[in-house]
Amino acid sequence: MQAMIQLVDVFKIYVPGDNEVRALDGVSLSIHDREFVAIIGDSGSGKSTLMNMLGCLDMPTQGDYYLDNRSVTHMSDDALSVIRNQQIGFIFQGFNLIPTMNALENVELPLLYRGIPREKRRLMALDALEKVGLSGRIHHKPAQMSGGQQQRVAIARAIAAKPPIILADEPTGNLDSRSGKDVLKILKELWKDGKTVILITHDDKVAAQAMRVVRVHDGRIIEDSAVQKESVYQSEIPLRPIINLA
Repeated sequence: MQAMIQLVDVFKIYVPGDNEVRALDGVSLSIHDREFVAIIGDSGSGKSTLMNMLGCLDMPTQGDYYLDNRSVTHMSDDALSVIRNQQIGFIFQGFNLIPTMNALENVELPLLYRGIPREKRRLMALDALEKVGLSGRIHHKPAQMSGGQQQRVAIARAIAAKPPIILADEPTGNLDSRSGKDVLKILKELWKDGKTVILITHDDKVAAQAMRVVRVHDGRIIEDSAVQKESVYQSEIPLRPIINLA
């Protein structure tokens, strides 16, 4: 099966020379369509740099990145912007909502930038908000919602255009445990609906909700583990064996 995402011997080096820092040090990683993968590591491990690479927010110093069978390593900034807009839905730890806009307007905004007509983008935004359980709060502004509700608006914004890949960076980091569980449940539902979900976290308990865990340390992948789940989480993607690369 062809990988949707493939990193081949990727390096990210800052200040090349005697004082170089290798944020990524020869990383190779394949993620297939409809996988649910958690990338875990401590602060400074390289997981954030890896996330930026996967999201086409940064490019390797050395190595190759293929997204949906296309090399994106040497694409222009404009071309990468199109890739991000069409292929990837981003969810961040900070909700990044516009405080003067209500939930519906926040979800509609990226669709407006894509040139989608008003009536169509309104329907797309309403559908996304219904998927995250907020159809009753579409006219509420961020200050009128809890942190968990704000994160659900951010998820609706990420999925409204129906991108095939969801990239979630510490999506539960600013939430209480109950709201965090709600967000993880939504991510699981998105995966079961056919999305490829990549979850970035420092928390082993959060990572364990995925089907596969990739552990990063000192810019290298040191473990790539299949996580056995009960039948409700089973996927058509075959589970990978546990591999310790340390």
